[in-house]
Amino acid sequence: MPEDSEYRKRLEALTEVSRAIVSDLYLEDILKLIVMVTAEVMHSSIVSIMLLNEASGMLEIKATQAVSRDYLEKPPLRLGEGIAGIVAKENRPIQVPDVRKDSRYFNKSIAEKENLCSLLSVPMSVRGKVIGVLSCYTSTPHEFTTEETALLTALANQAAVAIENTELLVKTRIIKDELETRKLVERAKDILMRNNGISGEKAYHLMRRKSMNTRKSMREIAEAIILADMEE
Repeated sequence: MPEDSEYRKRLEALTEVSRAIVSDLYLEDILKLIVMVTAEVMHSSIVSIMLLNEASGMLEIKATQAVSRDYLEKPPLRLGEGIAGIVAKENRPIQVPDVRKDSRYFNKSIAEKENLCSLLSVPMSVRGKVIGVLSCYTSTPHEFTTEETALLTALANQAAVAIENTELLVKTRIIKDELETRKLVERAKDILMRNNGISGEKAYHLMRRKSMNTRKSMREIAEAIILADMEE
């Protein structure tokens, strides 16, 4: 069990991240906060969050408190490639005593240049699905304790929840916008049908042609038709 002051510090870190998740902060700001808080509480020289790009199947760095351009520009990793790739593929934490001597670790030149030594990487997962990896490095040899692994895992899972919540909000907004657009288009179509004595199909094609010719969205065309009708 860590000392009382250290234990309190870790609880405060979890609390701070929890508050950020339910705040109005953008996802990018939440991820930055997570890496900064993690670096402080884990006494880590570099902390990074890599997220899985489902389209490419690659892990890409999305947040780190590191200022090194070399580290920031590290190439993405495939699942099963490098330590982070193995963590993501197998959905389990991995700690490495010295990344400069581990054959599984990619980018050894960066590790040498940035004086990186021990590494603890844990999966970021939601309901068993891995969406990324949270990693922290120390500049001197360090054996991560069970408590440190549990803390990093908790922070990783909170980051995963933040990402999922943001994605759900975005999807909800998209669905809402699509429904509103559909209603406006239907309303505008009814106006064209009434005013011009044409069928619904003909009215829709007129709106579609106008949209293509003016390079405006169907929603913009519909709103213009509705506005013009209200002004008559």
